[in-house]
Amino acid sequence: MESDCLSCMKYLMFIFNFLIFLGGSFLLGVCLWVLLDPMGFREIVEVNPPLFTVVYVVLALGGMLFLLGFLGCCGAIRENKCLLLFFFLLILFIFLAELAAAILAFLYRDHLTRDYFTRELKRHYKVNNNNTDVFSSTWNAIMTTFDCCGVGGPQDFEKSRFRFLRPSDVVPEACCLKDSYHRDGVLEQCLSGNEAFIHDKGCYSAMVDYFETYIYTAGALAIIVLTIELFAMVFAMCLFRGIQ
Repeated sequence: MESDCLSCMKYLMFIFNFLIFLGGSFLLGVCLWVLLDPMGFREIVEVNPPLFTVVYVVLALGGMLFLLGFLGCCGAIRENKCLLLFFFLLILFIFLAELAAAILAFLYRDHLTRDYFTRELKRHYKVNNNNTDVFSSTWNAIMTTFDCCGVGGPQDFEKSRFRFLRPSDVVPEACCLKDSYHRDGVLEQCLSGNEAFIHDKGCYSAMVDYFETYIYTAGALAIIVLTIELFAMVFAMCLFRGIQ
């Protein structure tokens, strides 16, 4: 009976880790395809620093999943105690890192307030469409994507660094309504402060409204991932102890 349970656990662990191996291979393949520039994607990624960072983060994640799946498959099917132990330690490291990230997010949640983002926006936002400045280009992308302006609204740019650098403009171009880009004279009215052509909603409330529908899904996925990792560690240790 014990032998049958270990055999079943062995093949379940192999299937589970083979799926992880395929997922890691897919992420690695996509990131390498983008970075090796088959159709000019590298130039597109390089001019957007946040996107460039995301590609390398996903590349590292794919590499870790690839290694994790490979170690789990080999350790399970070959009944190699050394590989199973290394797999267990790697899963444990990832599990502890995720717990540490969750604890830090909980401890520093008070720093991610509306007032904090407003202060940072006033201090660091520069001029329009500055792709060399990560902070400004990220805020431009946020305001364009969510059809919003500032953290709480267009008034956030008053007495800001942006107004010091561009005293003729009341708001940046990313705050203007999208149709104002194609109408003569409308963009100038927006930049000069005409409220009819400026997004009046702040990005803080716009993003909260957008992500509110996904927060429960994200929480459920996080719990599922942590549970799977716990089961993977238990399976690995059971096989490790059961191998003679």
